[in-house]
Amino acid sequence: GKVLDSPAFNVSATDVIHLDGTEIPPIERTRLFLFHKPAGVVTTNRDPEGRRTVFDVLPSDLPRLLTIGRLDINTEGLLLLTNDGGLSRVLELPATGWLRRYRARVHGKVEESALAGLREGIAVDGVFYGSIEASLDREQGTNAWLTLGLREGKNREVKNILGALGLDVTRLIRISYGPFQLEDLPEGHVLEIKGRVLREQLGERLIEEAGANFDAEIQKPFSNKPVR
Repeated sequence: GKVLDSPAFNVSATDVIHLDGTEIPPIERTRLFLFHKPAGVVTTNRDPEGRRTVFDVLPSDLPRLLTIGRLDINTEGLLLLTNDGGLSRVLELPATGWLRRYRARVHGKVEESALAGLREGIAVDGVFYGSIEASLDREQGTNAWLTLGLREGKNREVKNILGALGLDVTRLIRISYGPFQLEDLPEGHVLEIKGRVLREQLGERLIEEAGANFDAEIQKPFSNKPVR
């Protein structure tokens, strides 16, 4: 019943706040979801070109979520989603240093010495990419599968780096992001990480930096099994 004319006002968990006639929902517990992104969908809320987005293909009964980082339209694999903006920001920071691992199918001649040299980093068109772990898994004629690990997450990073080695990336799948693994989560499915596991994987430092909240209630429960 009181109009606030200054932002300098401390609110409690029991206060009810309205903005432009709409009630602001209560703070919810920090949550994290794994999503197996299919190729052909864009990592954005709305696409001006009218292409399908990850939010078009996610189940409708999820809470409001943000993506942690992005995957290119044709890149498949693990995309992390959270309801906590602070957690999203912290996990995207290069300083957090979480390793992101990819499997890449490439066309061209793979030189293992060139892959080993990526540990020293590489400059491509004036952009320097830090140390990259790269290994050859198998070759099939003029095609090969590689596994790569990197910590920066710059735009089109894997394709630019491998392109500089004369390799054309024909398929790219992110298989892990920090401690979280794609494993056998089917394409197009989403899975919530249990709160206890999330706390353990984040650790106290990241929880504090993100301002994560594990005391609040879950307002919109979700299945603890993969959902398409």
